Amino acid sequence: MIHVQTEDFDAGALLNGLLNDPAAGAVATFTGTVRDDSGTLTALTLEHYPGMTEKQLQALEDDARRRWPLSDVVIIHRYGRLIPGDRIVFVGTRAAHRADAFAACEFLMDWLKTRAPFWKQEQYGDRQTWVEAKASDDTAADRWS
Repeated sequence: MIHVQTEDFDAGALLNGLLNDPAAGAVATFTGTVRDDSGTLTALTLEHYPGMTEKQLQALEDDARRRWPLSDVVIIHRYGRLIPGDRIVFVGTRAAHRADAFAACEFLMDWLKTRAPFWKQEQYGDRQTWVEAKASDDTAADRWS
């Protein structure tokens, strides 16, 4: 399941949905929130290309399913104006074994950070600035190549 949306999501309900397969022994999830390390962030606005974003997220899910034997994958990514503390992304993977669920979840997050067509703009009072790509995110994603 892939959703790109402005609406908030219920991480607990998404987790419960992943837990409904008695044949699977592992579920791994990641929930990301808008972080304010400076204490002065007013908002974070995410933009994306509708259609292209969903297609890219589907390609990431397909790649994860080729690499690991997953019985389910959930990717929810929000866009629009968010404030510190808001939920921004949920990734959940379900597999027979924990190593596969953990690895696939980490892979999806690393590649979401570097390959999904989202652009972030931070707002600090009246000042707005686009968020640049981080070399550390690229390094994390490169290990999956």
